Amino acid sequence: MKKVGVALLGLGTVGGGTYRILTEMREKIKATDGVDIEIIHILERNQDRIKELGVDPSIVSTDIKNVLEDPRISIVAEFFGGIEPARSFLIQSLKAGKSIVTANKEMFSKHWSEFECAAKEGKAGIYFEATCVGGVPIIRTLTASMQGNIIQSIQGIVNGTTNYILTKMADEGKSYDSVLKEAQQLGYAEANPSADVDGFDSMYKLSILSTLCFNKKVPLNKIYREGITGIDKIDIENGKKFGYTLKLLAIGKLNDGKIEARVHPAFIADENPLASVKGSFNAVLINGDNVGDIMLYGRGAGDLPTGSAIVSDIVYCARQETHKLSSFDNRPEAVSDEDFENDFECEYYVRMNVMDKPGVLAKIAASFGKYDVSINSVEQIASKGSANIIFMIHMTQESYINKAIKDIKSLPEVLAVNSMIRVI
Repeated sequence: MKKVGVALLGLGTVGGGTYRILTEMREKIKATDGVDIEIIHILERNQDRIKELGVDPSIVSTDIKNVLEDPRISIVAEFFGGIEPARSFLIQSLKAGKSIVTANKEMFSKHWSEFECAAKEGKAGIYFEATCVGGVPIIRTLTASMQGNIIQSIQGIVNGTTNYILTKMADEGKSYDSVLKEAQQLGYAEANPSADVDGFDSMYKLSILSTLCFNKKVPLNKIYREGITGIDKIDIENGKKFGYTLKLLAIGKLNDGKIEARVHPAFIADENPLASVKGSFNAVLINGDNVGDIMLYGRGAGDLPTGSAIVSDIVYCARQETHKLSSFDNRPEAVSDEDFENDFECEYYVRMNVMDKPGVLAKIAASFGKYDVSINSVEQIASKGSANIIFMIHMTQESYINKAIKDIKSLPEVLAVNSMIRVI
């Protein structure tokens, strides 16, 4: 039976989950996959964590040389997080002929091309299933199950923290601030939640997923990003009246050969399968020209779900005789502005507060019309001295509605444009 030695870089939440799965499932993996996977070495400083997991101290150190110079180790799985020293350690591992496995979506999305160069030099492999959507096998689906299709689009809820917050706001009518505090207390959100709530985490994942979907590098600077910090529970309630659910979506599309990539809050129809994805769960909807729609759903984070994806990659890597790398030019200099669509189309929900006086609505409608923005419906709610108006806008260019909103904000009768939310 083929024996494969593995090194784990870190024993944090996911590293610990991976250690547990590899230890507990070793005999099952031997029986079902025909490979004997042994943890040869672990890099970890935290002695309490080592004792907590029952790790043999003799295989633990803090020196990467113990990994690089051990010929028994052929796979290195990284759990440090952040950019350094994870990036440097993985590049050194690849150049030493050791394949890598990672869940580090920020590092991977920013330095994918460097890893590919190092992998070619060392004749090693790169496996990154766990970078996107936790334990859901989205990467393998895109790379090994969609060959009979040109992928037209990918839409997903790929961040559990924001989905938890928006679900709570919708189901319990709570404010953003109160739900965020609750999410932090439960461990769903970090003390500094910016990576999640400002859309960075989803952007990293969309860069990876859309690159695989369209077989062309989609760098971070080509992705429009907007988070959920400006979402008001009033808008969520208004959306319900129109039959919409609010989600933070990662969207990639292929339009006439050009790639459109964006992360932002969006209203989706209640009958859309993504609308039923609640709490910290994730889901991705893929559309192929031949297969139609495919939806993958599951837990997007956590020690065991993400550890499950890591172990899947380790076993998959262990069974490969040769390692497949990208079939496209992954270098930053290969990216061309002509490959990307910068001005996408959408329907829109717009809420504003205006003076309650004759002629205001006509002035606003004129500003929309000036930029070829067509109004689908209007709802007005009067209050003392002012009125709240909700506009549902027909499909239009993002640049057109932004110009119209700028024009409308300059009207003296408009007290505030409170929100503009895209409708999918």
